[in-house]
Amino acid sequence: MLTFLILFTAVVSFMTRPAGADMRLFKGQTVYVPLYSHIYSGDRELPFYLAATLSIRNTDMKHAITLTAVDYYDSEGKFLKHYLDKTLSLNAMATKRYVVPESDKSGGSGAKFIVKWQSDQPVAEPLIESVMISTKTQQGISFTSRGRVLETLSK
Repeated sequence: MLTFLILFTAVVSFMTRPAGADMRLFKGQTVYVPLYSHIYSGDRELPFYLAATLSIRNTDMKHAITLTAVDYYDSEGKFLKHYLDKTLSLNAMATKRYVVPESDKSGGSGAKFIVKWQSDQPVAEPLIESVMISTKTQQGISFTSRGRVLETLSK
């Protein structure tokens, strides 16, 4: 009975911890975000072109973050375009989007963004993802891809 009581107490204390107790805070990151300007279908690998949106969401409820780079690269890793000409402050809970139109095929099926952001104080990690969508006749497709952190600035 004592073992059960100890185990029960441990489980209850774990389950009643405050929300965000394990939340990691950061002062900046470099994030790799896959983006698909087209995918392939069928035995002949026919390209299906997609419109793509890069979405950067500041999830911190109190503090702004600063975007310092939003750079677009093709399938071969070749730099294509700066989407950010100067730093951009993103208020708490704000979102910024960048669109790669369906007609832009320069990135290829292995396109990607490199997003760099920073903050003066440790903040909640932003949600950075790409959303791809297209419709052709009666066929439609949409999917998302999340960013992957390459570098983190220390607290």
